Amino acid sequence: MAFFQKKIFDFSPPPFGLDMSDLSLKALWITRDGTRDRIASCGSIAIPQGAIVDGEIIQEDIVVERIRELVRISGPKHIGTRGVISSLPETKAFLRIITLPKMSQKEAKEAIKWEIEANIPLSLDQVYYDWQILPETFSTESEKINVLVVAVARSTAEQFCSVLEKAGLEPLGLETESIAQVRSLISERKEDQDKTVLIVDIGDRRTSFVMVINNMPVFTSSTPLSSQMMTDAIAKLTGISLEEAEKRKIQVGLGSLSLPNPQLEAIRPILENLASEIERSLDFYFSTLGYSKKLDAVIFCGGGGNMQGLIPYFSQRLRQNIETGNPWMNIQIGKKNPPVDQSKSLQYSTVIGLALRGLDEYENIA
Repeated sequence: MAFFQKKIFDFSPPPFGLDMSDLSLKALWITRDGTRDRIASCGSIAIPQGAIVDGEIIQEDIVVERIRELVRISGPKHIGTRGVISSLPETKAFLRIITLPKMSQKEAKEAIKWEIEANIPLSLDQVYYDWQILPETFSTESEKINVLVVAVARSTAEQFCSVLEKAGLEPLGLETESIAQVRSLISERKEDQDKTVLIVDIGDRRTSFVMVINNMPVFTSSTPLSSQMMTDAIAKLTGISLEEAEKRKIQVGLGSLSLPNPQLEAIRPILENLASEIERSLDFYFSTLGYSKKLDAVIFCGGGGNMQGLIPYFSQRLRQNIETGNPWMNIQIGKKNPPVDQSKSLQYSTVIGLALRGLDEYENIA
């Protein structure tokens, strides 16, 4: 489900993925030889604070320059394509599941237009949208169908496309972060596809929640609680610099949960609030949506997901099966190690999903 999706007959090799967030840009280019995938190029670059704010590009010239620089420095192989699949900020998108009487695809296409205007705060001519009819298991009524609809403001999509084109790229598709993360973090194996999973993405500016069933995001939400807030709290309590606090957060983390630890005491209120937000999201899903009866796993990703002691803390606090995400699981690289250090891999969850989308679209057409 990508916006601005274009046919890519003329693009060989396949397009690369580009993740554009408030504080950084990440690129990943995957090529395929038979059944074996190769990470041909990857890279990450910081962008100045204020250039992108809450998913809105404020300083276009700076972002354009940073994209060009990222393409130039990514390696080990030069990114040999102008085609790109780029992320769209989750805060600028609307994800809804709507219920319709059973009907044909053609009839559903028309009915969805009316439902979109009834379910999002923008008129139809102000958005780009995509939709997909969900499997019958999502509906408790035999004469009803459920449809997953994702919409994004035209102004947002067109701004992202404009910036990409100014950077010399050809945008072939725009996709929300949640859909890209599902593609990289949720196993494609048939035996795993009926599982219900909550993805918790702890980013620098916010934490996002994505409820997934049958490899589809069915509910998203977010909170301003963030990894940066944890760093700020450690610096304030201990009187050290933000740089040193960031190092301690990653290297020392929460330490032993049974022993006194200044890092843990500093960020405990944030962790407790985050736990409450997770419980609130789960309660809404099971009491209001109820597409499944049990939760199989909670997967942590994002830069904040690397913190030492975080998984044991939340496993104990929430009494849930909590895992650290593996964004490389659906890439067939054999016994080779991923080109990104394990401690930083979680930050690549979105861009890996985008790159896989670009590769799959290319493979389907080739």
